Amino acid sequence: MNTIESLGYLKGLIDGLDLDENSKETKVFKAILDVLENLSEEFDEVYDELEFQGETIDAIDEDLAELEEDFYDDDDDDDYWDDEDFEDFEVECPNCGEIISVDEDTVLSGDSIECPNCGEELEFEVEYEEDEDDE
Repeated sequence: MNTIESLGYLKGLIDGLDLDENSKETKVFKAILDVLENLSEEFDEVYDELEFQGETIDAIDEDLAELEEDFYDDDDDDDYWDDEDFEDFEVECPNCGEIISVDEDTVLSGDSIECPNCGEELEFEVEYEEDEDDE
């Protein structure tokens, strides 16, 4: 039994008591019923608004899911990263002859690295070619 049905049942019980319409008890019962009916109506309005908000949130969630799919599901990283932007250099260890791959940042920073094969410390010097226009 929902709230409105319960209120109707309660109203019927009070009417069935054959109370004097002018007595204080009858007036109190009727006032309580009026308050309960008002609360029930307000509850129904809040429930309807909550249902509407839930539907709105579901629609927004679906739209967001579509946007996320369009934005994040592109697994083709070639569009974003150009291999030419990152250059690796292959250097030969003078001690053991091992070929080592070194990234551009390590070479340009002047940091030394350790040969993974023999442990020899390798240092890099960068020499820049002068443009003929600068001379």
